[in-house]
Amino acid sequence: MRIGVVSDTHGHVEFALPAVELLRQEDVEQVLHCGDIGSTGIVRLFADWPTHFVFGNTDDRRESLIDAMSELGHTCHHLFGDFELAGRRIALLHGHETWRLSELISCGNYDLVCSGHTHERKLQRCNGTTILNPGALHRARQHTIAIVDLATMDVDHQTVDAG
Repeated sequence: MRIGVVSDTHGHVEFALPAVELLRQEDVEQVLHCGDIGSTGIVRLFADWPTHFVFGNTDDRRESLIDAMSELGHTCHHLFGDFELAGRRIALLHGHETWRLSELISCGNYDLVCSGHTHERKLQRCNGTTILNPGALHRARQHTIAIVDLATMDVDHQTVDAG
């Protein structure tokens, strides 16, 4: 299973649209959004896939975001997601709670830990855990997303043309 991982859209649909097109081209089956969603318009962009969302530190209209996610059949994990896809245990969070991110990385219970917040892409491997920050689709030198092949745990950061 190939998944797309995005973060830090901050409600900017115009920056997220090219990322959505790239996810279509990459034929991903599900999407993970690492928070700082910013608007219901962003939630609607991911209508073509089952999408897992967590809230970031700037997501202040959470009830409207939850309503939009529910309407589209997406999953809202609030501040922290712990779930399985294709036999891989995944932790999903924004990353502004640095203590929680450190704890998840060091515990060794996850195949994949996805976070955002820093607006910088990152890939590390530690004791069997892949630690991934896809980068950001707003306020970043380069707008980036990540594609993860859960069968092989290969990760491909891709630059998104911001238009």
